[in-house]
Amino acid sequence: MGNITQALYDVVQYILGFGPTVMLPLVLFILGLVFKIKPAKALRASLTVGIGFVGIYAIFDILTNSVGPAAQAMVEQTGINLPVVDLGWPPLSAITWGSPIAPFVIPMTMLINIVMLAINQTKTVDVDMWNYWHFALAGTLVYYSTGSFWLGILASALIAIIVLKMADWAAPMGEEYFGLEGMSFPTVSAITFFPIGLIGNKIIDLIPGIRNIDINPASIQKRFGIFGEPMMVGTILGLLLGIVAGYDLKDILSMGISIGAVMFILPRMVRILMEGLLPISEAIKKFLNNRYPDRDDLYIGLDIAVAVGNPAIISTALLLTPIAVVLAFILPGNTVLPLGDLANLAVMASMVVLSTKGNVFRAVLIAIPIMIGDLYIASAIAPFITGMAKDVNFSFPEGSSGMVSSFLDGGNPLRYWILQIFNGNILALILIPVIGIVVFWVYKATYKQTHITEDASATEGKSING
Repeated sequence: MGNITQALYDVVQYILGFGPTVMLPLVLFILGLVFKIKPAKALRASLTVGIGFVGIYAIFDILTNSVGPAAQAMVEQTGINLPVVDLGWPPLSAITWGSPIAPFVIPMTMLINIVMLAINQTKTVDVDMWNYWHFALAGTLVYYSTGSFWLGILASALIAIIVLKMADWAAPMGEEYFGLEGMSFPTVSAITFFPIGLIGNKIIDLIPGIRNIDINPASIQKRFGIFGEPMMVGTILGLLLGIVAGYDLKDILSMGISIGAVMFILPRMVRILMEGLLPISEAIKKFLNNRYPDRDDLYIGLDIAVAVGNPAIISTALLLTPIAVVLAFILPGNTVLPLGDLANLAVMASMVVLSTKGNVFRAVLIAIPIMIGDLYIASAIAPFITGMAKDVNFSFPEGSSGMVSSFLDGGNPLRYWILQIFNGNILALILIPVIGIVVFWVYKATYKQTHITEDASATEGKSING
């Protein structure tokens, strides 16, 4: 058994070594051939998707490399001295892939996805294998806290099923607002907050005055002209962030130009990706429609990075960055020093922004209690993540007290809830039916809002067939 596990681990690590920009085109090429796309067409489409992702990740790196140091400068200015260091997601993913659970998660998740597709329980074909680490992290936390390998595997399977269902739920609204036809986003660190965003949106609808405030890129551009264009909004927010960080004039201007460039270029990279993805998506729909007339509505599950170029998402993330630092400073009982994940607030904000249809004001309001919860959860989960890091011989940051966590992925409420369920926490078990009822109510209450594109397509199909 040990030799088999090691062999599987070696294979998984070798595949992961390709990185997402190589893995995704390979998976899509194979998928294209399976669904009977001509090899030349499948190759061109998959390479175009890969090139699009290279561009997306390159521009996203500009965003994180600009915001990260600014956020760290803010932290230093506040004089915060907290014992738990926020690693951010890259080290956490590396720690997770080094765990005993991880080698089994890729084949298991693929099997779960295939079975759910076969029995019509999901519409998402999750080709984003690189981000399966999100599922593996839930299982790894359960494994280290309970000592049970099989409970860890079960936890990974459970979160994969939940996330696929939520990705289906959000996809029609994502198609309408983001304009990303045929895509869904089964990324745990993003999709978790879609139902929370919808609930927050419903609560704001009940507050007189506040419910009438709508600040979104379209309204800003209409009111302010050239200064309301995404490029200008990004530049202005970048300048303000540089000022808050205490930068000198040169660095303030550099920050402004960098964020403006992100706002301007990232959507163009997404168009390149869409150019490659559409032939594959259409071929899958055609293939399934020929065999199952009622199954032409599948989505390709991709990394949330595809959506974060939306101006409302980036604007929300930039506004949340100083707020997160202030919250870490003032919250009693918080032990996490937010650093690594501050540059990735766009990922958390993405589905909140979607739930508000781009209303930045509402998205910021909803995100504040989310960040408070993330900080407290990240504090509580620090011993488990520290244990995982030590087990895989992770090199701890210089000057750290030996305790590490992750502000966003470590603080993810869905993952933490699953951890508590498998550890027999009575409150977590009681919350299963409560949260189930609330989510079902929100699903029903927002059905028309979240399924407008899907329902329109179904009506159009009936008219054509009729």
